[in-house]
Amino acid sequence: MNQLVGKTLNDRYVLQSLIERGTFQAYDPHTNSSVILKLLLFGTEITWDTVRLFEREANVLKSIDHPAIPKYLDDFEVETELGKGFALVQTQIKARSLKDWVQSGRTFNEDDLKAIAKELLSILKYLHHRQPALIHRDIKPSNVLLGDYPSGELRSNRSGNHLGQIYLVDFGSVQTATRPDGTRTIVGTYGYMPPEQFGGQTIAASDLYALGATLIYLATGQNPVDLPQREMRLLFENQVRLTPNLVRWLRRLSDPDLNRRFQSADIALAALENPEPEKISTIGLVTQPIGSKVAVTKTDNTLEVFIAPYGLNSTVCFLIFFTVVWDTFLVFWYRTAILTWSIGGWIAALFGSLHLLFGIGITYGTLFTLFGTTEVEITRSQIRYISRLFGIALFYRTFLREEISAIKVSPRSHKDTGEGKIEVPPKLILWFGGQKIELGSGILNESDLAWLAQELSNWLNLPVTK
Repeated sequence: MNQLVGKTLNDRYVLQSLIERGTFQAYDPHTNSSVILKLLLFGTEITWDTVRLFEREANVLKSIDHPAIPKYLDDFEVETELGKGFALVQTQIKARSLKDWVQSGRTFNEDDLKAIAKELLSILKYLHHRQPALIHRDIKPSNVLLGDYPSGELRSNRSGNHLGQIYLVDFGSVQTATRPDGTRTIVGTYGYMPPEQFGGQTIAASDLYALGATLIYLATGQNPVDLPQREMRLLFENQVRLTPNLVRWLRRLSDPDLNRRFQSADIALAALENPEPEKISTIGLVTQPIGSKVAVTKTDNTLEVFIAPYGLNSTVCFLIFFTVVWDTFLVFWYRTAILTWSIGGWIAALFGSLHLLFGIGITYGTLFTLFGTTEVEITRSQIRYISRLFGIALFYRTFLREEISAIKVSPRSHKDTGEGKIEVPPKLILWFGGQKIELGSGILNESDLAWLAQELSNWLNLPVTK
């Protein structure tokens, strides 16, 4: 369409430059101002759906009035050397898109992200509260503009940082909320579309997903399609330096499950302005038991879990005494059998060795239950697991945070060995693909495990399964 640059349309608008396919910067001599002119020409690539969306954008812009949305100026039929079509004229916003800012090297910190989110949520509240509600359906970095106030002075956000005015543009995909049996057209941009939009269903929460994906793009500098995913969930946590509150908010905003996502801009804005992580993490669940052997410490970027040893009581003291006496007896039996230098003595020594190993195993298990500690450290990038006995690290494992696949709680049960039933204590299992680590087996009761599982679930944004 470059050959149209310099042409005058409708005896008024002079096309000055092609911004992108079908969109021109034009000059209006009647108002002595620059405008944006969108041109739709009939051709082999034009369908009736395209025409319908173009007309809808014109009608929507006619009906709305918001300082952060371009204003409708004019629309008309055109006839050019390339064919006939329609033109839509709207005010020009002198600002750069968020995509342009990122590609030019600009970075956005947490305060910037919050300020942008609040501005866009305010715009979405205006659109979604209309009757009928207007769903944008194509929120993405290239459709959000960031500029200065007309005076050229930057304004300060609530955190004290300076940020220009935010605008939402390109209403070519907008639709009104329709009945479930209404006509649906699948539009949007891959990476910023929620799963339900691929099926033609769009509601207010669909715009919230796109907003979440846009903010994640600003935080990581990566297109959402290039980020790792698990069950359609964007895994961005280990690539950002954000507080847990904002990370949790972004997870919920961009949750692929419509039932887990914020349902309205009002709710999302309230959660952003007044985060209540502790309250959210315990609603309908459990609180930490009194006298718990689990200590959980949280910082902005790290969660640490410390599981204290079981401790001594009269029953345990008796078991230790019995185990020591039994192992001592086995040692002397083994020594006597060797000194006899007979076949019977060697057979006795063999069985004695097996019993000795069994006894040592019992002793180690008992000692670890009594004096062993377990430590789990979860950072933005990895999960570190250490088990210690008398302060000495006996077992050490590290996993990438994105490798964790499940949090499972195994309740107390009984196992039939053929000679009777034995009790299997409750435990918490963290799965990393085909690998796992167990927490609290034989040490923590079911209340401790339920509370710990809840804390890990909230921090890692993974459900707890049984």
